[in-house]
Amino acid sequence: MGGGGREGRSYRSRTQRKHFKQSRENVWKRSKSDPDSTDGHASPWQPFATQNPSFDEYYKEQGIVAAEEWDRFIEVLRKPLPAAFRINSSSQFCSDIRSQLENDFMKSLQTEVIEEGEVEPIRPLPWYPNNLAWHSNFSRMQLRKNQTLERFHKFLKLENEIGNITRQEAVSMVPPLFLDVQPDHFVLDMCAAPGSKTFQLLEIIHQSTNPGALPNGMVIANDLDVQRCNLLIHQTKRMCTANLIVTNHEAQHFPGCRANKNFSSASDKGIESESNMGQLLFDRVLCDVPCSGDGTLRKAPDIWRKWNVGLGNGLHSLQVQIAMRGISLLKVGGRIVYSTCSMNPVENEAVVAEILRKCEGSVELVDVSNEVPQLIHRPGLRKWKVRDKGIWLASHKHVRKFRRIGIVPSMFPSGSSHMDATDIEPKHGNVTDVNSDEGLQQVEDVLTSADDLEEEVSDLPLERCMRLVPHDQNSGAFFIAVLQKVSPLPVVQEKHINPEEKMPPRNDDPPKKLQNQDTEEVNGMEVDLADGTDEKDPEGSLEANSIDNEDGAAVEPDPLTCEKVNSEETEVPVNTETKSERTGGKRKLQIQGKWKGIDPVIFFNDETIINSIKTFYGIDDSFQLSGHLVSRNSDTNRVKRIYYVSKSVKDALDLNFRVGQQLKITSVGLKMFERQTSREGNSAPCSFRISSEGLPVILPYITKQILYASLVDFKHLLQYKTIKFADFVDAEFGEKASKLMMGCCVIVLSKGGEALSNPIQIDASTIAIGCWKGRASLSVMVTAIDCQELLERLLMRLEIEKGDLVQENALGTDEVQEEMNDNGKEEPESLEVAENT
Repeated sequence: MGGGGREGRSYRSRTQRKHFKQSRENVWKRSKSDPDSTDGHASPWQPFATQNPSFDEYYKEQGIVAAEEWDRFIEVLRKPLPAAFRINSSSQFCSDIRSQLENDFMKSLQTEVIEEGEVEPIRPLPWYPNNLAWHSNFSRMQLRKNQTLERFHKFLKLENEIGNITRQEAVSMVPPLFLDVQPDHFVLDMCAAPGSKTFQLLEIIHQSTNPGALPNGMVIANDLDVQRCNLLIHQTKRMCTANLIVTNHEAQHFPGCRANKNFSSASDKGIESESNMGQLLFDRVLCDVPCSGDGTLRKAPDIWRKWNVGLGNGLHSLQVQIAMRGISLLKVGGRIVYSTCSMNPVENEAVVAEILRKCEGSVELVDVSNEVPQLIHRPGLRKWKVRDKGIWLASHKHVRKFRRIGIVPSMFPSGSSHMDATDIEPKHGNVTDVNSDEGLQQVEDVLTSADDLEEEVSDLPLERCMRLVPHDQNSGAFFIAVLQKVSPLPVVQEKHINPEEKMPPRNDDPPKKLQNQDTEEVNGMEVDLADGTDEKDPEGSLEANSIDNEDGAAVEPDPLTCEKVNSEETEVPVNTETKSERTGGKRKLQIQGKWKGIDPVIFFNDETIINSIKTFYGIDDSFQLSGHLVSRNSDTNRVKRIYYVSKSVKDALDLNFRVGQQLKITSVGLKMFERQTSREGNSAPCSFRISSEGLPVILPYITKQILYASLVDFKHLLQYKTIKFADFVDAEFGEKASKLMMGCCVIVLSKGGEALSNPIQIDASTIAIGCWKGRASLSVMVTAIDCQELLERLLMRLEIEKGDLVQENALGTDEVQEEMNDNGKEEPESLEVAENT
């Protein structure tokens, strides 16, 4: 991440402060190391400049908005970004949260903070299905600082941490909608961190599943940076899914995992292979690539001072490579979404145009303008210019010879190369050396004016791309292009590359100096977990090649070739596996296949432990445990956590073993069982308890160690955490609990008419928690924040039920009264009696 020098440290040390009432927006506290900071006589606060002349000049010339709109566009761009969030559609409390927003916060915030003439405080986004995404008219700083918003802010924080909502920039929610994901799809998120879009994709594939059932699809979420992978894991962990794999690869080198005879079979790893999967191909690919990020200026105003045209120019080639790799991993008939949080056509339309040229008709740019009604969007551009070192370039033939390494033909609308034009003759006088100071000045005099250039216009249907601009719907800026693969990719004939040799850099990669500069500039920006637009590490690389396999799908010629590049630090030499021993009391070095320092992924096949779990909890045979359990430790006796994977993930892991573990997996599966290490845990018949994350999946299949509890006892458990058997309000429940075997048990909230002795019936509305049955008491095994949220949900449901009951009673009274009137009863007399009493 950029910021190793003083500039990076001072940036991280600053904090943004803003006061809601006085609207002191974009005000930053100066760093102590800032030489311009005050000496105490002047105020240490001063506005942070939300302007950049180079930015204005560049985008005015590109015409991303009409000239008459510019003032409005820039005005909105300088205002803080309103907070937005999305309700998890697969959450058990989805409808409760939506109802709370509609019936509580919309009304209470209206009366508390909105003055006459102002817009509504929160509202559902009209283009997002089922009122599941919401827009607020408060910035994130306002939510934190304004006292009148405190209750709403606490609600957002709590529900976000639990996983019932995700705080995410509104425009960042758009790309997954255009993927048209189905529950049985295999989906690849190529540059996934920090994970809000991945979470959204998981919501979609889980949306129609019943309790205890898992969808047939899966999501592989990848990111280059290990630390950002940790953010991704933290974000997606709230989803509690067995259909996710998190990997750590360069996106442009993502492994295809194509099986061949030379790799060891799954049976060699102790796995019974039932999968016919021969290569890792995807139905949908989300390609949200690293970008300059100027579409996020409203939430990251520090970009104003950092912005320069070199950011987008330096990332263009990498963006093309990542997109092409995504297309090569896409099934024929599949859909890929290319997106950026940038407004720069060099990062957007230019990349899409180059993809279409390279694919030679095997992919089509899809017009999706009517797929998300009420989303305000604008068509893509068909003409633009490139700016380099202060010079406007309308065509590659205008690029100076010594700049052609960084300014490549694909940046221009036509994509045409003009390598024969070695020099540029200025209009006035002859220049013998364009690289001299005098010659360079004359060339700049000729090319600086954009008005003198004859613009290229692309002949590709780039108007099918989609641009979202800030002032259309009070949002950030975003670019989206949807492509469909209609046939296998064309064969690319290139010289065979020896994977043992270091690959030479491409001549169209950005120069090293520019790359380093771009990396520092892009990654100097802090990425908030709650926001979905993100900036990733730009890395130069080779372009992915593809050939056709027997099934007609485009694959890479050698699955290991790409991985060899830039992986020397993480790959394990053949003779080092025997050296991974404990030294100096340090933890044993973990090895995952060829990946050093990564916990292994091992199918858990210890039948003794598996059978003890099945017997203790009475797990029904219809729930398959064997072959679906994974651990991250090769020593069975030291396994602390056992993860459950869906069939789709199991098949992908099986393939990964057959191809020599090409995937570098940082996280996989759903934590289902966890070893209980307490003294009582060691004496229990089963030392593994059911984790809170895995309980909803396994709950319908548990027949032992499970009890119904009344509402009052369930609430007491959540409130007091530990209750002695004799202290339960329902004595029968306390007695039954005392007769359970020592160890983990499951307590289910009894619904209105259910008797505690009835067989447990599980549906989507069932609420259950894991507990530990000790010698004399029952203890909740749920985090404090989960207990708090669950208590609030129960109280809210009770209030709603009471309100409904009161309303029903009132309706019943009215009906009786009407019936009495119809039957000719003496109503005045009855009223008089009522008054007298």
